[in-house]
Amino acid sequence: MSALAHSAATEVHLDNISHRYADSVVVDSISLSIAAGELVALLGPSGCGKTTLLRIVAGLLRQSDGTVRIGGDAVDRLPPNERGAGIVFQNYALFPHMTVEANVGYGLRARGVPKDQCAAAVAEMLAMVRMSDYRLRFPRELSGGQQQRVALARTLAVRPRVLLLDEPFAALDKNLRLDMQLEIKRIQRELGITTILVTHDQEEAMSMADRIAVMKAGKVEQFDTPESSYDRPQSLFVATFIGNANLLTGRLSKDGNGGFSVDCADGGRLALQHAAPCSREGAVVVAARPEHLTIGAAAGLALDAWVQMVMPMGPSLVYELKLTDGNTIKVTQPRTHDTPRFDIGQQVGVTLRPGSPAGVFLQ
Repeated sequence: MSALAHSAATEVHLDNISHRYADSVVVDSISLSIAAGELVALLGPSGCGKTTLLRIVAGLLRQSDGTVRIGGDAVDRLPPNERGAGIVFQNYALFPHMTVEANVGYGLRARGVPKDQCAAAVAEMLAMVRMSDYRLRFPRELSGGQQQRVALARTLAVRPRVLLLDEPFAALDKNLRLDMQLEIKRIQRELGITTILVTHDQEEAMSMADRIAVMKAGKVEQFDTPESSYDRPQSLFVATFIGNANLLTGRLSKDGNGGFSVDCADGGRLALQHAAPCSREGAVVVAARPEHLTIGAAAGLALDAWVQMVMPMGPSLVYELKLTDGNTIKVTQPRTHDTPRFDIGQQVGVTLRPGSPAGVFLQ
């Protein structure tokens, strides 16, 4: 059998997982169902419980309550090496005294795999991560990205049912980080292996994951696709943690035509086709992405604002605007030949683009 031939893709189910340290609840009643072959990101700020949850899946930590199921089997009583979960740590954890090929083959040798099969598997894995030419080097002779490739090859060599990635790109510079994101995504798709990625970088989660579990204070605020998490956040935390959002306070009311409007606290009105997740009339906070707002001449019920800064960003212009109440917002406009450009100090009117999915939340 090829070293790259993995068993059928495996589902992972976390059933009501909680973990406590003394009186502190680090993971609070989390339930997630991860489909076979899916790449799921656990996303959140430091201290939200995402790494603790990953260590529970790996078997490096025993949860206080709940059940971990891998491939339908409860694995809570199994040690890490019997769970079928392979983990790549943030610091790669390579053996400094071993060559690249010795590092990659370590898990296979520990399992008693015959020497010829081990050598074939190592060669195949090194080819997959494009490190064949470095097989006789030591970790100290490799760059951070190369060490990461070796760590990934070592983890995959033992054919785990689930791949766990703990902040794998944190030590890499920006350009190398993007290269490795693409590389790991390619390998994950090629193998079809179920993968859980821990990250605090929302762009990383948005670009790599099939679904994102956004975590805050030990709880999952939303478990959804990247597009839905961005366009239809289910909490104000998700709206502000994923992407950029302008927060505008006001009062929500129905407009009589099946739509809604928000009378903003600093004057002006925003027209909404839909109000979600909150559609109750009363005091609300509207979370509007910079690209969901548009700028025009100051007029009518538009929000009055004054241009503070203009930044060209490739195909877009980013405006920083000051509202009547002194708060600032950001608006992104396409930079085209027929798009008007506004100058610093100029008074403008801000409206919501028709059909834009601005989030509405209770104030």
